[in-house]
Amino acid sequence: MNMNAQFFVLKQQDESLAKPDDHLALAAQIAADQYRLGQRVFICVDNENTAFAIDETLWAFDPDSFVPHNLQGEGPKGGAPVEIGTTPPVGNRKVLINLANNLPDFIRRFNQVFDFVPVEAVAKQAARERFKKLRQLGANITTQDINN
Repeated sequence: MNMNAQFFVLKQQDESLAKPDDHLALAAQIAADQYRLGQRVFICVDNENTAFAIDETLWAFDPDSFVPHNLQGEGPKGGAPVEIGTTPPVGNRKVLINLANNLPDFIRRFNQVFDFVPVEAVAKQAARERFKKLRQLGANITTQDINN
């Protein structure tokens, strides 16, 4: 398996200011960057609320920066370049942006994984578990600190 994974470690000067969705804007920007590089992207979420939140974040981009995307079950037959959902994506996608608490069972489909380490303790522990699982799968893992 030749998989690269990048974890973004969210840092907050005052942890009481951290919000559970602080990473959505970063995830949307990564999706936009990958789309502009010609990649087909899947954003994996745990539930409909997170799917709607990242969908709204992508819609909030300037019209000049529009990123074609859809929720699973919507859009064209093969899916838009960026698809958001909970089950395996439509078509061949090599980039995963993981917003779910666990890695999806279909993780081996992807060459590139982007994941996040939130400030909040329970979410941070879940990220550690995802990190360990990716390491067990043989992924090349890098981390980057992000100051909110």
